[in-house]
Amino acid sequence: MKVLKFGGTSVGSIENIRAVLEIVKKSHAAGERPIVVLSAMAGVTNLLTRLATDASEGKDFVEGLKDMESRHFSVVKQLIAVKRQNPVFTKLKIYLNELEDLLQGVFNLRELSLQSKDLIVSYGERCSVLLVSKIAEQYFPEVAFADTTKLIQTDSHFGSAHVNQAASEQSIRMYVADNESKLLFFTGFIAANEQGRVTTLGRGGSDYTAAIIGSALGAEAIEIWTDVDGMLTADPRIVKKAFSLPVLSYTEAMELSYFGAKVIYPPTMIPAFLKKIPIVIRNTFNPEFPGTVIQHDSGKTTLPIKGISSIPAISVLNVMGGGMVGRTGFSGRLFTMLAREQINVVLITQSSSEHSITFAVHPDDAKRAKALIENEFELELQANKLSEPEIEENLSVLAIVGENMKQTPGMSGKLFHALGRNGINVRAIAQGSSEYNISVIIGRDDLAKALNAVHDAFFANLNKTLHVFNVGTGNIGATLFRQIREQHSFLLDNNDIEIKIVGISNSRKMLFDVDGIALDSWQTQLHESGEQADLAVFVSRMKQMNLPNCVFVDNTASEQPIRYYEGIFQSNISVVTCNKIANSGPYEQYRLLRDTARRHGVDFFYETNVGAGLPIVGVLRDLMMSGDRIVCIEAILSGTISYIFNNFTGDSSFYDVVKRAQELGYTEPDPRDDLRGTDFMRKMLILARDAGYPLEPEAVQLDAILPEACINAASVDDFYRELKAADAHFDALKKKAQQENSVLRYIGKLEDGKVNITLEMVDGSHPFFALSGSDNIISFTTERYKERPLVVKGPGAGAEVTAAGVFADLVNVGA
Repeated sequence: MKVLKFGGTSVGSIENIRAVLEIVKKSHAAGERPIVVLSAMAGVTNLLTRLATDASEGKDFVEGLKDMESRHFSVVKQLIAVKRQNPVFTKLKIYLNELEDLLQGVFNLRELSLQSKDLIVSYGERCSVLLVSKIAEQYFPEVAFADTTKLIQTDSHFGSAHVNQAASEQSIRMYVADNESKLLFFTGFIAANEQGRVTTLGRGGSDYTAAIIGSALGAEAIEIWTDVDGMLTADPRIVKKAFSLPVLSYTEAMELSYFGAKVIYPPTMIPAFLKKIPIVIRNTFNPEFPGTVIQHDSGKTTLPIKGISSIPAISVLNVMGGGMVGRTGFSGRLFTMLAREQINVVLITQSSSEHSITFAVHPDDAKRAKALIENEFELELQANKLSEPEIEENLSVLAIVGENMKQTPGMSGKLFHALGRNGINVRAIAQGSSEYNISVIIGRDDLAKALNAVHDAFFANLNKTLHVFNVGTGNIGATLFRQIREQHSFLLDNNDIEIKIVGISNSRKMLFDVDGIALDSWQTQLHESGEQADLAVFVSRMKQMNLPNCVFVDNTASEQPIRYYEGIFQSNISVVTCNKIANSGPYEQYRLLRDTARRHGVDFFYETNVGAGLPIVGVLRDLMMSGDRIVCIEAILSGTISYIFNNFTGDSSFYDVVKRAQELGYTEPDPRDDLRGTDFMRKMLILARDAGYPLEPEAVQLDAILPEACINAASVDDFYRELKAADAHFDALKKKAQQENSVLRYIGKLEDGKVNITLEMVDGSHPFFALSGSDNIISFTTERYKERPLVVKGPGAGAEVTAAGVFADLVNVGA
């Protein structure tokens, strides 16, 4: 025998009722002898509650009754054969007339007791079960409508009555035995006290009804049919990656349910737990999915936790004072008083000094709890032994749950690292000695961000999502988007990382999409749907979206974004940049940005500042971190200058080589922007700073390549005329190098804390001698690499390699 319980959504429409009957037919055909428990139609209980309140306030309730009648009559007309309809209409009309009389009585008295309210809302279940049972009569030989107000006995705690389990189980067993051959449809949620007054079982009461019936009959399983695929790892409305759990223990399910998972009502599990009856959570609209089995033991699992649950709205009260220290019975007095006044305490934490107690209650109870504490401890407050109780509002509870947490090191560390990494402040912490649950109180605005961050941290089999906000859509930005699109599947399969571009801005337009901007049509979307660009607004919106694992990518060469870096770090957002300005400006700025990023536990990656896609900054960082000591760094870090001197051989004049470099696109429109060496100087300065030297830009000794007349020429044409005139100067340098079997190289050198960039002649023993094309090269001489320096060589410019460097930095943030 199985008990099948269907919620309000499952009987909320004609299509859904058909789905329910198909499930019942399948169970019946399989010989499972189903017992069916039904809730009121979706929204009806809320409607009846509202009508009762309206009536007590003297407001009209007739239109609401008509709406309820229309919904039920519409189902009769479409799902019951015409010749069978009249008896159903008659019975429904009797219920509705009784309901109208009750509401009229409340209206006349202007009073709504809990007893009256329970009686009024009971008609939702009565109408629903009557209706579905009459539809079922068309498909099954014998069907009976079972009113649980005649079977389940409770006390007189109206609104949330306590069940007399023994008496109820006896009545249920007798009723089922008397109707053994029939398919039984029971009303959920409703019961009656010893005097026969209708009571309700509280939130989730239909689940509870199913468990009581299952316990009474020793069912092989209790199936709770709802609108989700079982118990999920988190709320799927907030955490898109949440997935269904195949098995949970009763304890795990209770912990998740108490902390906000609304799939199942916690008391439901008690009757099943006592009889060790499995509870199965199934989806009415996906009946082939196996759902979640809740049983005595969840068995072995590789999951570190089973789920992340939350209570969105909570208030915290802080009780502090020296009068609490060593005072026996203070906590008992406090919580006994709150229990006596029916205030539910969700979470408690106390300092080891006993100087303060913090506890969480539902927001509706906070002010009343504060007033009760002030009244209970009036003398202590007057004597200044206690401080005035404080209320903190706009908070939420997040809880991680799982049997695997028990005696597993690192669970708390992983939780708090995920929260801290995303800038989420923890107000209070509680962990039971059973180690099934770690709960934290956080700001309500951070809840969605926290749930997603913690979910990513604990479920490593899922992909970690980086939410990227990119400024700059030139060659590098556009190439980066293409590379991310092309590598999307590879990253998912091999790195467990998904990169979502959720914000794009250039100097004209900006665009946001929390679900990710499609990278095969971003130009069209930005042009057609983008709003006017404003960098301050872009950064502000990024912070307001408050997404987990957030990265700001600066693909510009502008000073404007640099102003926002510090504030971005302070919002616990990482920065990846190919913009050299931040790290090559004043040393104070360089130090401030690094320290701010470190203090807030986020990344500041700028590999492309020095060698585009070449791993130079990372290599230097690794050498430093491993304890190696830098003796000397030599480098050629300008692709343009590298190309010019690599091709300044044979009969070619310096003028010809520079002209050809410009024609090939290796130089800026004005070649002097490259040949001045300013960009090279910035790169060497960044390397020196990363090596530990607090240098200012003016401390770099930069020797000129060009004669003064070339540098000071009024135009590009004048520059080329002066360069032609200087052929003799450059030819003399080339001939001297050839005579010494050397080549000319413009080399930056860091040694003894000083940086010089000079034009040198190097022979065949030097690692830079054989450089070709526009390649960059760098040589690290360290204590460990003294005899044979560590050399990195390759393309140091171009959109492809620079975008690839930015891409690699992004992946490193994800790692």
